[in-house]
Amino acid sequence: MYKTVVKRLFDFVLSGMAIVVLAIPMLIVAIIIKIDSKGPVLFKQKRIGLHKATFMIWKFRSMPTTVAKDMPTHQFTAKDQLSKWQRFMRKTSIDELPQIFNIFLNQMSICGPRPALWNQYDLIAERDKYGANDVKPGLTGWAQINGRDELPIDVKAKYDGEYTEALNAGSFKGLAMDIKCFFGSIVSVLKLDGVVEGGTGTGTAEKEQEVVHK
Repeated sequence: MYKTVVKRLFDFVLSGMAIVVLAIPMLIVAIIIKIDSKGPVLFKQKRIGLHKATFMIWKFRSMPTTVAKDMPTHQFTAKDQLSKWQRFMRKTSIDELPQIFNIFLNQMSICGPRPALWNQYDLIAERDKYGANDVKPGLTGWAQINGRDELPIDVKAKYDGEYTEALNAGSFKGLAMDIKCFFGSIVSVLKLDGVVEGGTGTGTAEKEQEVVHK
């Protein structure tokens, strides 16, 4: 009941409210992006959704247009090319805000495993071991409050598996897990926990691979 009906109702209502409340702040962010650097305000990437179906995720552009098209962030070594504003967006996860539209459209949930890029085969394969590809991806999740960018692929997938197990265990455990993820994410963002540029599951850092669409 919670997983199929209540969770979606929460997602729909909360994302709809967020779209209204954050409309002006997001407009301000868009204006700053245009002033700060050349290029589009938004970019989209193909991500893995429920049951490994693909969808297009939306983000605020937080990389310079000088970065080669389709370059994953972990391959981006010239960190000095990032403006102070771009660094701030990435540190505070402001660049993720447009995903409230993905949630509203039922492509994502507020809480769930972060959607992998279509070509993150290692992460997708690891999640298959835990059934984590068979739950809707989220804006934030259990892995995000337990290490975020610093987690190796196998550890991240294990946390995603723990989330999936709780969600499938029944309404109480599923709701309890989502509450922990939601409020834990707020604390993590405020403390900037686990945010490191570069690397992919090396134990030193893992920033989700992002594709810059010019």
